[in-house]
Amino acid sequence: MTNFALNAQARSDMGKGASRRLRRNANLVPAIVYGADKAPQPISLVFKELVKLLENEAAFSHVLELSIDGAKESVLIKDLQRHPAKNSVTHVDFIRVVKGQKLTVTVPLHFINEEDCVGVKQQGGAISHTANDIEIEVLPRNLPEFIAVDMSKVELGQVVHLSDLKLPEGVESVALSHENDLAIANVHQPRVAEETTAEEAPAADAAEEEQKDEE
Repeated sequence: MTNFALNAQARSDMGKGASRRLRRNANLVPAIVYGADKAPQPISLVFKELVKLLENEAAFSHVLELSIDGAKESVLIKDLQRHPAKNSVTHVDFIRVVKGQKLTVTVPLHFINEEDCVGVKQQGGAISHTANDIEIEVLPRNLPEFIAVDMSKVELGQVVHLSDLKLPEGVESVALSHENDLAIANVHQPRVAEETTAEEAPAADAAEEEQKDEE
């Protein structure tokens, strides 16, 4: 089993200038831990250790053991800020996890059985994803690594909504709780086929007119 653990150091030097110095001179990433009715705790993380952790997608939806100067906290990654050009992480927000208290987190969607999708395999369609993750409310013990979206029975022209998902026990969709049944995928006519059909239509009309003139 993967151990989702990360070491950190408390920091008191705040502000944008201090954050830039951390990243440039010490190869550290500024971060903050908040929630659980405690004061926010500014910390710094070793860049290489953070990058290694984030290589595993599951780290985004697992409770992490964060050791701040030896004191352990159970946390979740709430938000990442990245450099606009380099895409490297420049800041991390963690939220404390409290046993028995529900969390609002974002988990990834895993689209499965796409190769066996009726709309693709039998009807010649193509799949488009309109969402890659969803926001859920869940107790820490029920937190899923991902939500599976089974595409096997989706037909051409059909749209998959949040209400079509089979959510694990104890997991509630935030959007659905607000009566917002978002679309997350669909099976549509491939663009090449659409363009070919559009080009063939005028030609067919012209041929039909020509036949009428000859009659």
